[in-house]
Amino acid sequence: MYTSHEDIGYDFEDDPKDKKTLKPHPDIDGGWAWMMVLSSFFVHILIMGSQMALGVLNVEWLEEFHQSRGLTAWVSSLSMGITLIVGPFIGLFINTCGCRRTAIIGGLVNSLGWVLSAYAANVHYLFITFGVTAGFGSGMAYLPAVVMVGRYFQKRRALAQGLSTTGTGFGTFLMTVLLKYLCAEYGWRNAMFIQGAVSLNLCVCGALMRPLAAEKEGQDAVGRDPQALPAHAAAAESVKSRGPRGRAAEKEDGREREEALGDLGAPACAEKAGRAKDMCAFRLLKTVSQLTLRVRKGFWDWYAGYFGAASLFTNRMFVAFIFWALFAYSSFVIPFIHLPEIVNLYNLSEQNDVFPLTSIIAIVHIFGKVILGIVADLPCISVWNVFLMANFTLVLSIFILPLMHTYAGLAVICALIGFSSGYFSLMPVVTEDLVGIEHLANAYGIIICANGISALLGPPFAGWIYDITQKYDYSFYICGLLYLVGIFFLLIQPCIQIIEQSRKKYMGGARV
Repeated sequence: MYTSHEDIGYDFEDDPKDKKTLKPHPDIDGGWAWMMVLSSFFVHILIMGSQMALGVLNVEWLEEFHQSRGLTAWVSSLSMGITLIVGPFIGLFINTCGCRRTAIIGGLVNSLGWVLSAYAANVHYLFITFGVTAGFGSGMAYLPAVVMVGRYFQKRRALAQGLSTTGTGFGTFLMTVLLKYLCAEYGWRNAMFIQGAVSLNLCVCGALMRPLAAEKEGQDAVGRDPQALPAHAAAAESVKSRGPRGRAAEKEDGREREEALGDLGAPACAEKAGRAKDMCAFRLLKTVSQLTLRVRKGFWDWYAGYFGAASLFTNRMFVAFIFWALFAYSSFVIPFIHLPEIVNLYNLSEQNDVFPLTSIIAIVHIFGKVILGIVADLPCISVWNVFLMANFTLVLSIFILPLMHTYAGLAVICALIGFSSGYFSLMPVVTEDLVGIEHLANAYGIIICANGISALLGPPFAGWIYDITQKYDYSFYICGLLYLVGIFFLLIQPCIQIIEQSRKKYMGGARV
């Protein structure tokens, strides 16, 4: 999401004749690049998978704290929303510290949030420890996982991103089973404590995010310039070139120097110690200066990348896409948070314990991403058409869901939700079609932020509607209507553009 010469996998070589050459990096599309996919896959399991399984804990919090569903849902939605909303701001950490350090720090913060939440005395405590702390840590670990896959892949970027994001589906299935087991065996507090320990694996995933090392022509395998050997290496070469007599002469000169230094005595040692202190102070000042310059450069790169891209907001189709993102993601998140409670209301807990409905969404979601991606790559099919059809299928499923009161009916609708939501893998492609490759990084960051706002407000809104009506039905109907409004924005803008182009052609023909 943050483009530089390293992001696109090429090394820029300075030429004294101000001519720059591009050299592909050997790890692009192969080698360590697949370790980036593995790392990102596990990040999706640990972050997105655990967040999609929070419906299990939501039921436990309702029983423990006896608060309204709208208030309790804020805990899960804060965690999900902040993970995505902070995406553009995590870019400042990435530009300053790099992806590896940012991800490791994020893993520590996320784990701390889970552990502190185990000691929660009320829901408001969870807002800070789990919603804000764990959510911010998730954002710090999640964004570098996406960025590093993009940096290591060029030709196979879509395949790599698709494989890594399937971790969300696998994670939702695994984490739902894990949290249900831990809550049943040890209680929800110990379950969160254990999950905090599991989340430390994010630090391992971050450690795998090795930055692309520059390999310039004229350097040896370890990156040293053979024309610029260290002083001690040059001395060794000169001794070797002079043969045995030269070595003997060097030994005699060394003895004479040692005798001369010994005569200097204590004053020389004191002077040497003073120089060492001066060198330490100089190195400290140099380090602080370099760090200050690095932070300043990172800040301005981040500022220019997001707030300097004013041309994005002059693209009306992209603005319509933002409105769509504000309404769409909540329709996907709400079932994950409230389905376990809905199952309890319908007295379907026993069947749901055998195979949770959220796990059905997660498993089919994996196949949806792969199949929709393959279909969209066909030369005779438009990506936009596949994207819109998947959106219509998802919004139709949201409208039908409240009408289902049996486990079989809910399972079918959940499968439709999981498959149609596979359009998430098409979002980068659609965004690129709207703004072009040069603005893709910043534009996609804005879309993710809009999705975060949707995830933040959606579940509490559904809970408040239930508190008022004592039914979840109206929550899905209202979210479905808002989703249709977002799709309407996507459909109306191309029509306006076609009308404007036709008018310009007509006016041009009339002038002629």
